Amino acid sequence: MAEIIQFNGAVLTGPDTEAHGLWSVDGRLTFRRPAAGPDRILDGWVLPGFVDAHCHIGLGTGGAVDGATAEEQARTDLNAGTLLVRDAGSPADTRFLQDSRSAPVLIRAGRHVARTGRYLRGFAEEVEPSGLVEAVRKQARDGDGWVKLVGDWIDRGAGDLAPSFPAAVVKDAVKAVHDEGARITAHCFAEETLDQMLDADIDCIEHATGLLPRHLPRFVEQGVAMVPTLINIATFPDIAAQAEPKFPRYAAHMRALWERRAERVLEAFNAGVKIYAGTDAGSVIRHGRIGDEILALHHAGLPVAAALDAACWGARKWLGAEALEEGARADVVLCREDPRQVPEAVQELAHVVLGGRVVR
Repeated sequence: MAEIIQFNGAVLTGPDTEAHGLWSVDGRLTFRRPAAGPDRILDGWVLPGFVDAHCHIGLGTGGAVDGATAEEQARTDLNAGTLLVRDAGSPADTRFLQDSRSAPVLIRAGRHVARTGRYLRGFAEEVEPSGLVEAVRKQARDGDGWVKLVGDWIDRGAGDLAPSFPAAVVKDAVKAVHDEGARITAHCFAEETLDQMLDADIDCIEHATGLLPRHLPRFVEQGVAMVPTLINIATFPDIAAQAEPKFPRYAAHMRALWERRAERVLEAFNAGVKIYAGTDAGSVIRHGRIGDEILALHHAGLPVAAALDAACWGARKWLGAEALEEGARADVVLCREDPRQVPEAVQELAHVVLGGRVVR
């Protein structure tokens, strides 16, 4: 017989909508009461499983990790309520996790593509400009509809952040990804890089710390999404301190980007930019911190409902995934208190259900 779970409590079907009466029957959600009684009853405020839209399962501080470590990373995210991960680049082949009942649903982006010598060692496929188009085509074919480009990094010769590739080459690379039927996102810290990416018709920007007022209308008009990774940006002062002796311009630039991190996110939200939650877990940031990122977005000025939307309903729609709807896969989290009133409730969940199976 099909296993039936009854969810008691408000079912948050959207940022400002709710229903009552939800069941999981054989791993699928229904708002119609089953004829048979439930095998389990779970109490709490019900939300769709959280989305981490910038996560690196399979990546460690030195590059690729082994399969057991990747599984541990996935379980840590799962226990925190992350039930859908948009991978933002990994040197490890994590396809084996897509068949696992103990891992979040994983949308892979393949490996980062970076300029030779202009990124963290062991993380990316490194190429010169002449090889960029072919490199992104390869990753588009290898991933699940996304490609990750490293748009800028420190240029040690200049002593500051600088775009990784010439603008014309970036434009050709973005077009190549689109021709392959995939979307492309880019790591962007600096102001100038955002101009380059917007000119190329990029689909998404990671970090976006260089966001300026001139960029906002273009983000909205072009439908470019933004994943601010605020708990990662919190590390900028440490990065600046380490760089200060050799690269004082770069250090000052990183501090300036950090100082206006919250204001930029709020300006983007108020302008209508689509913002999604991403932790950047996998190298410096530990896994399992999606709740912290939701709260960081709220503390930056987003209303609670918008911060939740960035990791729930809106994020799932953006990635083409189901939420709390009839017949959807039963990927849900339950909070002990109403997260719209007590935002911290997202950090200590009562229950996590993946595919109709209680995993926490």
